Amino acid sequence: MLNVEKWMKELLPFYRDPGTVECEKTALLIIDMENYFASPSGNSFLSDTKYIVPNIKKLLCYFREHKLPVIYTAHQHLNPSVDGGMLSKWWGSSIMEGSLQAEICDELKPAGERVIKKRRYSAFYQTDLELLLRGMNIENLVITGVMTNLCCETTARDAFVRDFRVFFMADGNCSATEEMHLASLKNLAFGFAHVLAADDMIGLLL
Repeated sequence: MLNVEKWMKELLPFYRDPGTVECEKTALLIIDMENYFASPSGNSFLSDTKYIVPNIKKLLCYFREHKLPVIYTAHQHLNPSVDGGMLSKWWGSSIMEGSLQAEICDELKPAGERVIKKRRYSAFYQTDLELLLRGMNIENLVITGVMTNLCCETTARDAFVRDFRVFFMADGNCSATEEMHLASLKNLAFGFAHVLAADDMIGLLL
């Protein structure tokens, strides 16, 4: 169970009014919702993914219905000793490209949307994500996925320094522990992102 109400109360001191959000300038980013993390058979299964999947799916359905951009990322490696860098050295294990572990979980399968393969925490690092967003005239980025304090937070910070307005879903991201998740939400709300629940995000886009 996600303690969203409790989290949002703790984030109140950092609240900033997001004002108007233009739908046509907004994209949904679904980060690394791969079997590795989101399937019970995954090597690093996160039990809270079962709670965030419905919220991500709600956003995904809204964006698809309104023909707004959706972009997925999938963290994976061809040869960790070559393309893994410090990340692979740090963890000692990798998600291999082409494996079942690297596939997006069944509940959130892409339906023709772009899937960006990445090798580091940030979805911007050595990918064409920024070019893709600029080409679509995107200014607002809605971030969901795993893990809150690793790939999701790093991507959110990277988006902010690239002058995108970041919307980070409190109930659409998760980590290994609630403590890690909440710490990231506080950091992001203080200096990088509007931290919201998925329903509130959809309300802003209506």
